[in-house]
Amino acid sequence: MNNMLKKIIFFGTEDFSLVALQGLVEAGYSVAAVVTKPDSKRGRNQQLTQPAVKVYAASRNIPVWQPVKLSEISDDIERLGDIAGVLVSYGKLVPESIINLFKPGIINVHPSLLPLYRGPSPIESAIMNGDSQTGVSIMQLTAKMDAGPVYTQVTYTLSGHESKPELYSQLASVGTRLLLESLPDILTGSLQPTAQDEGAATYCQLLQKDDSTLVPDNLTADQAERKVRAHLGFPKTKANILGHAVIITKAHVVSESKTPLDIRCRDGAYLSVDELIAPSGRLVDAQAFLNGYAAA
Repeated sequence: MNNMLKKIIFFGTEDFSLVALQGLVEAGYSVAAVVTKPDSKRGRNQQLTQPAVKVYAASRNIPVWQPVKLSEISDDIERLGDIAGVLVSYGKLVPESIINLFKPGIINVHPSLLPLYRGPSPIESAIMNGDSQTGVSIMQLTAKMDAGPVYTQVTYTLSGHESKPELYSQLASVGTRLLLESLPDILTGSLQPTAQDEGAATYCQLLQKDDSTLVPDNLTADQAERKVRAHLGFPKTKANILGHAVIITKAHVVSESKTPLDIRCRDGAYLSVDELIAPSGRLVDAQAFLNGYAAA
């Protein structure tokens, strides 16, 4: 059977998912439906927002399913017959009863070198921990989080300067290329997955708004700088500088303090703020902030 004729249901919600969905469609795969989470309220105004994959699917006349519980669509999946599943940043655990409806199961793109960083924040964790490399794994989904056997992996070298949005974009592209390279052999069964080493598994946690607060007494300057890059966008890095609540968006490490924007950390070194979101909501550089707020 021509792999391009095999129907695929795509599971994804986050912007990271969109690159893979576009890649599958542009490669000629028959995407029978896109499963994504319900629309959610986002931003300062809490406006009801559609996932990017939903908008794209609608533009391509691909049916979109947004179940609260996946059991709601089990009959729809079964009606499609011989079907494969691809999941990229869907944001919910998929029960075994749903996984078993697919052949050869559901294929998952995970942005880490499994079994490292199982969980919802592997990209942020790689930055925060100062790793020299990360990667993408193509795995077979199981009901246990990120524990399924791995079809293939690719390593990605880190410069040590990547921000969260940059690394998300880079790994989305890397993961899509790897998915498209391996998917034909996965679908024919010529590429079989290998079990993960459970003893080497590490885990990462879902980031919360409370993770945004910068507590310099608890971090070295290097750790604080990595936090700024790892939390850019969400949950952000918040601090109080010169009596003003700000969000730090770019910083570097210095050994001596030269401006009021140098924050002393646990190791005696300083996090020197280069760019921040001021109380006005404007993104400004360090000098502009000092000009506008130092004497305020």
